[in-house]
Amino acid sequence: MTTVEPELRLTHYAAGGGCACKVPPGELERVLGDLPLGTPSGDLLVGLEHGDDAAAVRIDGERAVVATTDFFTPVVDDPYDWGRIAAANALSDVYAMGGEPLVALNLLAWPRDRIPFDVAREVLRGGADVCREADTHLAGGHSIDDAEPKYGLAVTGLAHPDRLLRNDAAVPGTPLTLTKPLGLGVLNNRHKATGERFDAAVATMTTLNRDASRAALDAGCRAATDVTGFGMLGHLFKMARASGVTAVVDAASVPYVDGARDALRDGFVPGGSRRNLAWVRPHLQSSVGEDELVLLADAQTSGGLLVAGEVPGYPVVGELVPRGDAVVVVH
Repeated sequence: MTTVEPELRLTHYAAGGGCACKVPPGELERVLGDLPLGTPSGDLLVGLEHGDDAAAVRIDGERAVVATTDFFTPVVDDPYDWGRIAAANALSDVYAMGGEPLVALNLLAWPRDRIPFDVAREVLRGGADVCREADTHLAGGHSIDDAEPKYGLAVTGLAHPDRLLRNDAAVPGTPLTLTKPLGLGVLNNRHKATGERFDAAVATMTTLNRDASRAALDAGCRAATDVTGFGMLGHLFKMARASGVTAVVDAASVPYVDGARDALRDGFVPGGSRRNLAWVRPHLQSSVGEDELVLLADAQTSGGLLVAGEVPGYPVVGELVPRGDAVVVVH
């Protein structure tokens, strides 16, 4: 095992961290809006139009290929943990579609003149261990020399074409279930600024969404998304908009990782979290305070699934109702 020097702070080699370094959602939609990208037709079951977590293509009546990729800059300083988090996050896109990952490829960018390349081995080892836990083949990949370290996976999985979890399949009268606590963005931002380690956050980010996905399918759910860089409010807005419903969130029912509220109070809010809230705000009605909204929009890394339906063992945090004056309501 490679020994990493204590002064090596991986998070200091990147401007952003984790899924908080995503391009802002409003800017992304503006750029992609008029490009000729995949619109579902024939065997393309899910493309770009509703911002789903992965693409899905029908192979036959029993199988659809689910394809995705996800990578980001360091979200924690420990290289092994970063590799585990990034791999779990990439695999989550397949689980969020109701699929099972089959094979993954590494995506690695590394500043070889600034960080010893042996440290990259620890990142790759973390990714390999998570793929092994997920029973997913890890078969090579691609690496480049880059100014900022980045790591993730390209993942291919399989799902039943009639049992996909989609952004556009939510219906009124359905509860909303959240399968992991929020607050990862503010805690990761505090970690980057202070070096404090938050074991509960790492444990949350390295937990696979496999069991939650299987439980959602077993419960008959048909709509879901994972909660990552656009925050719970951002991803919920996309699902409610695509499905033509209004999402009502009971803020008091939403769970948070230990220490998240303290990190918010002390000012460790990622810029991505505030951008998420600004994007959703024109479509939002709320009776809660600004701090609560910031946490609900907090940019997550390897967050849980947000499911339209009640999933046993996980908290219900709201409901879907017929479309009203707002796409998202928080009380």
